[in-house]
Amino acid sequence: MVTAYDPHPFTTAPRALPGVDALWPLCLAIARHRRGTGPAPAPDAARRFHQHRSHGFVLDPAAWHPEALELFSLLKPVLDCPPESPTWVIGQLGQSLDGCIATRGGDANFVNGPEMLLHLHRLRALCDAVIVGAATAAIDNPQLTTRRVAGEHPVRVLIDPTLRLAPTLRVFTDRQAPTLLVCDAAREAEAAAQVGADQVLGVPGLLKENGTLDLPALLHALRQRGLHVLFVEGGGITVSRFIAQGCMDRLHLSIAPVLIGGGRPGLSLPVGMVMRNCPRPPASVFRMGADVLWDLDLRALAPFAT
Repeated sequence: MVTAYDPHPFTTAPRALPGVDALWPLCLAIARHRRGTGPAPAPDAARRFHQHRSHGFVLDPAAWHPEALELFSLLKPVLDCPPESPTWVIGQLGQSLDGCIATRGGDANFVNGPEMLLHLHRLRALCDAVIVGAATAAIDNPQLTTRRVAGEHPVRVLIDPTLRLAPTLRVFTDRQAPTLLVCDAAREAEAAAQVGADQVLGVPGLLKENGTLDLPALLHALRQRGLHVLFVEGGGITVSRFIAQGCMDRLHLSIAPVLIGGGRPGLSLPVGMVMRNCPRPPASVFRMGADVLWDLDLRALAPFAT
């Protein structure tokens, strides 16, 4: 964890120690093993890396560069998800100092700096699927690939219960990675006619009578497809819904040194009336270039009353 905001905090560390370039292939090997597409990474002879029965994957702090140790600390909750674990969800939001994720018109290109963008691509590579809401997909027309890092593309999941997304979006046409448009099962045939049946996941009961989404039903449907380590990349409404329904285990909230003013808000949760009752999840702080990332452990949070 970085607590002193020195722009070059590790310049005096020994350069002979293995760093991020050596760590990242190890992280990918762990993810491949979890997915069943590769062997379990073996501990090296020097015991720089091993898997502990109770504490998960462990690095020898004396054998790695501090930058590698910091990155490993940030990614460890994802890496420790075993193949047989329950569904595990991590989310991210990048916002301004005044709590906005985009301008009022929807421009978010880019709130955060290049270090945070690299981090997003790393999370994509380590997770089985990346999830975005329809508004984010419509405005950004994202690729949701791992083009900034080595690693497999995740399955791209777009939550679109009203079928508002154009079939010409890149995720439906580029064929770089599998894509699933998620809608209620009642509209599955309609969605298939727009983007093809192979790119549609109809979830029974996804859209409840009150108009809200049944996110546990979505997680169950994705689990049935072998997708259980999930990355909710945005936008603010989608991340907020996952948190409110108790469906998010971890949140990476990055704050950029920029003021937007009157923009689109980040998290939007049910109102807390008494400060002492507002949740304060366990948190760690990391530096991402000019941005500050809060790593929030949400596992103990109860669903918000709506």
